[in-house]
Amino acid sequence: MTEFIPAAKPIIGDDERAAVDRVLRSGMIAQGPEVAAFEEEFSEHFRLGRPSVAVNSGTSGLHLGLLAAGVGPGDEVIVPSFTFAATGNSVALTGATPVFADIEPHTFSLDPVAVEAAITPRTKGILAVHLYGHPARVRELEAIANRHGIALYEDAAQAHGASLDGRPVGSFGEFAMFSLYPTKNMTSGEGGMVVAGSGEIARSVRLLRNQGMEKQYENEVVGFNARMTDVHAAIGRVQLTKVDEWTRARQANAAFFDSGLTGVVVPPVEEGAVHVYHQYTIRVGEDRDGFVRALREEHGIGSGVYYPIPNHRLPSLARYAPALDLPETERAAREVVSLPVHPSLSQADLERIVAAVNALVRAGA
Repeated sequence: MTEFIPAAKPIIGDDERAAVDRVLRSGMIAQGPEVAAFEEEFSEHFRLGRPSVAVNSGTSGLHLGLLAAGVGPGDEVIVPSFTFAATGNSVALTGATPVFADIEPHTFSLDPVAVEAAITPRTKGILAVHLYGHPARVRELEAIANRHGIALYEDAAQAHGASLDGRPVGSFGEFAMFSLYPTKNMTSGEGGMVVAGSGEIARSVRLLRNQGMEKQYENEVVGFNARMTDVHAAIGRVQLTKVDEWTRARQANAAFFDSGLTGVVVPPVEEGAVHVYHQYTIRVGEDRDGFVRALREEHGIGSGVYYPIPNHRLPSLARYAPALDLPETERAAREVVSLPVHPSLSQADLERIVAAVNALVRAGA
């Protein structure tokens, strides 16, 4: 029987297990020296030039980053609808209103024209998502933010190591969030990293993640328990030493797909951009769901649809977008399929994927 190729495959090896054992033996399991070291090493590794603050999830990172940036009731934050729900959720959790804008068809990123049209006197900022590992249109979005006197924030959950014009994602906005969920380009088992554009935001996130305390029992603000453990940080520190190699493998796998796939729209890379291929997302024809089913059932190949229901149509967020028309978002939700691109793929796997996709396209699946 042909072995199934999964859509994603987290890599946890002996080095990570040894790091966890080291922390368990130390007796210091909650937030401690491993977290502090991970924060410093994360900023240094990705050349961010900014402080990083570790939290217990990417969603917490977005939520606390927005709170630290002063977002709250009465404010609006412009977000894409074509993204994971955590982006819109995090805005709503602050008491602010997520305002959904359409995407451009190539990068799946916020369309700057749509963003500018959505700005009102209540707009506090723009939350750009570097979707699938490709940088968002931050040049244009930064210019819009500056022109209107509003902020730019970054959801870099899927974009560890991506860059634009030599500048790493995570270094553009007032804050940025990187997810460390198991299927991301690197993981800490679970967790997130907030990269702060100022010392004030970094300190605020540190307070908010730790019940509002910098010193024990001296609570300065009402906060959360959103700390990362030393166990998770130890995993993340090991993964930092491997993520560049994994990124190169993802890019090589993507290049193989680019050269071999026919009859589908492969992901373009904009001039000056470095794509890290958290997902290799293609567009297929009318029957996307049939294509996905045939890929699995006939060829033993997993895939993902990210995302089949836009945020503005989710029951949880639809109230923020009554009768909203986002045509490019809707089209992407109907057409996208993410193929396996993870570093564990063999050459034989890559050839199987290309052959299967091309055969299904020829057959009109």
